[in-house]
Amino acid sequence: MSIPLSLSGKVALISGGSRGIGAATVRMFTAAGAKVVFNYRSAKLKAEELARQCGSDYCHAVACDLNTSASARDLINATVERFGRLDILVANHGVWPPEDVPIERMTDEQWRSTMSINLDAVFGLVKYGTAQMKTQPRQKSAAVGHIVLISSTSGQRGEAFHCDYSATKGAIISMTKSLASELASAGIYVNCVAPGWVDTDMSAGALADPKTGETIRRTIPLGRVGTPEEIAAPVLFLCTEHAGFITGEVFNVNGGAVLVG
Repeated sequence: MSIPLSLSGKVALISGGSRGIGAATVRMFTAAGAKVVFNYRSAKLKAEELARQCGSDYCHAVACDLNTSASARDLINATVERFGRLDILVANHGVWPPEDVPIERMTDEQWRSTMSINLDAVFGLVKYGTAQMKTQPRQKSAAVGHIVLISSTSGQRGEAFHCDYSATKGAIISMTKSLASELASAGIYVNCVAPGWVDTDMSAGALADPKTGETIRRTIPLGRVGTPEEIAAPVLFLCTEHAGFITGEVFNVNGGAVLVG
């Protein structure tokens, strides 16, 4: 018996979709039948190529620098203008400043920049995305919408010299729990996927460093870092009917690392 993870007829917005986890999620969602809008900040060629590969009838790339609530509103509007509605929101974008910075040397500018991208823009996506979902008619026994926020193991156990990043990812987990109970009666499911170390452009420098890379892999019980596809698959699952009794969940996808941190 085959049980497909189908998103046929659904419209999804995936932030930060031009590469890494975001790009893997775009590919999986379109393969599952969804129409997808994703944004990019500077990787125009990669974004356009991804949209072409997935098919222009099903996938659309939007240039948008997500660092304010207002920029998030514009991206929600662009999604509705393109495909007429919004059923799924995946807040995947974010920054991880790679340099270790002791708290006494962390600048106000770095703190504010990380907050604006990782938290303010996510707030805006959820705020305006929820408002759009609530305007759409609800079918009996069917979800009005799904929201998946991408956090991190860093948001659960902290990360020395990266308190700005950890603070935003911890806040994402708290948002998930608050929003899940708030929006359940409206038929909107809210969940969180919390990756550990994943082989992406953002983590490439740390993973390539012989000493740091070895340390990272040694702290993961499965002995390796994850792939973008291994994060995208749980995101897809949480947006299907097979996750119909799951909301407010923090889905850890980290090779067991959060258990030993």
